[in-house]
Amino acid sequence: MKFRRTLLGLAMAATALAFTHTAIAQSNYKAEYKMSLVLGPPTPWGMAGQVWADLVKERTQGRINIKLYPGVSLVQGDQTREFSALRQGVIDMAVGSTINWSPQVKELNLFSLPFLMPDYAAVDSLTQGEVGKRIFATIDRAGAVPLAWGENGFRELTNSKKAIKSPDDLKGMKIRVVGSPLFSDTFNALGANPTQMSWADAQPALSSGAVDGQENPMFLFTVLKMHTVGQKFVTTWGYVADPLVFVVNKDVWASWTPADQAAVRQAAIDAGKQEIALARKGLVEADKPLLKDVAGMGVTVTTLSPAEREAFVKATRPVYDKWKATIGADLVTQAEKDIAARKK
Repeated sequence: MKFRRTLLGLAMAATALAFTHTAIAQSNYKAEYKMSLVLGPPTPWGMAGQVWADLVKERTQGRINIKLYPGVSLVQGDQTREFSALRQGVIDMAVGSTINWSPQVKELNLFSLPFLMPDYAAVDSLTQGEVGKRIFATIDRAGAVPLAWGENGFRELTNSKKAIKSPDDLKGMKIRVVGSPLFSDTFNALGANPTQMSWADAQPALSSGAVDGQENPMFLFTVLKMHTVGQKFVTTWGYVADPLVFVVNKDVWASWTPADQAAVRQAAIDAGKQEIALARKGLVEADKPLLKDVAGMGVTVTTLSPAEREAFVKATRPVYDKWKATIGADLVTQAEKDIAARKK
């Protein structure tokens, strides 16, 4: 009997110690965590952040409360500074673009190699396979905790001048691109005049005619009503796709209990799956209703034939080969193998 009482006492003490440890750990929690996003709701990107924040609050019983900061407002709208700010603790968590973070994590340029990924199955073969694991390990070494994949989508070309069917059609055209040297190299190879600027600066530049066109996922065209800023021509060429990554600052991550870490990770995975479905809506169906909606706005939508697309592939191949060495030839080769073996 005495032995049983001793065991009971030890068990109660252990439980009390664990409770105390958890309470101490949770006392280090912030009242609110800052999540950085480029786009807010109702875009799929913004919904990724909203769904993640809501699931985290629910699954941690309100211990982790997240506030969304769209427009990369925590870094004054400079998308390319987001990853550095995340690593430094200015930002607690983010759903970020592989393009925007590529200046700090060179391997992320993989997804911006022109015409690497011909379809959504190719994107999935990378993010859900060996390449995705390797890139997550790289992001972790770079100073953030990656949890899940999302998607901004294939980036299509729009302009105010004419239908684009060949590289010659792009010659001399001013195209807004993101702040990545790879994008500038790609459009220079096509004879265009690439102009790097944030999206906040891009919209008035398109409206005034200071730039002729831009490239972005199609959902943005309808959400931002881009036909009202002169974008009357769309070419669907699927030259690059932009996966998103759900991440947490390392110090913030370490401050949470293992149970809350698990809840945050699973919430990111669940939110990512929902967001990818949203990002692809209207584009994976055989009749592509989103493109029909765009055409209904009085916009000319051009879909390249295989031969027309191949002309763009050939024109940008030197850029692909140059950047393969920068990104890491072994990583690019692995990506090429995984895409070739994908299930269509």
